[in-house]
Amino acid sequence: MGIFSRTRDIVAANVTDLLDKAEDPAKMIRMIIMEMEETLVEVRASAARTIADQKELRRSIIKLEEASSTWEEKAELALSKDREDLAKAALLEKQKASGGASQLQAEVDLLNDSLGTYEEDIQKLESKLREARARQGALLQRLETANNRVRVRSLLRGGKTQEAFSRFDVLERKVDDAEGRADAWGMGDDTDTLEDKFAALTADDAVEAELTQMKNRLTHRKPAEAKED
Repeated sequence: MGIFSRTRDIVAANVTDLLDKAEDPAKMIRMIIMEMEETLVEVRASAARTIADQKELRRSIIKLEEASSTWEEKAELALSKDREDLAKAALLEKQKASGGASQLQAEVDLLNDSLGTYEEDIQKLESKLREARARQGALLQRLETANNRVRVRSLLRGGKTQEAFSRFDVLERKVDDAEGRADAWGMGDDTDTLEDKFAALTADDAVEAELTQMKNRLTHRKPAEAKED
């Protein structure tokens, strides 16, 4: 069974209220849009048939009007020949044709009213359909956002995430161990560069030279002190 029974139900419907009362809003909005689309197709089809009927009626009216003119000409011809009996018969046919054309024109006018109603209904249905589709887009966006939040929270609170972080901890520990071993292997190594070694040799020479000068000064000082005594 459809949500709506007639076009007027759709036009008068409050989409928001229908969604608020629905257990499954996403399913409800799809059903609403589907029924609106189907109704819009039916109304347009009815309007198309009405237009086709109008065209057929207008063709019939034209033929009857032409027949009316023809019978009027025949009536005039009959009178010109003093055949009043034929003139009356021709005028009777003219009246029939004119009466038929008037009846058909009345039907055309009724169809015009129907077309006006169809056009109004189509505009209102299209407006409601746009509203429903906009609601569907917003609803689907909210639904996708909610689902993403659920997935994220489930991921953060789930065992797989904890297991992944535990693996990171183990990996970090292994890296620490590797770095520790590398630092331990470097302990006690002669890490002086070639330039450092040559600089050390130069420093040794300077120390030796200064030591020799000091010895010489002391050697020269002792004889002098002995003479004074």
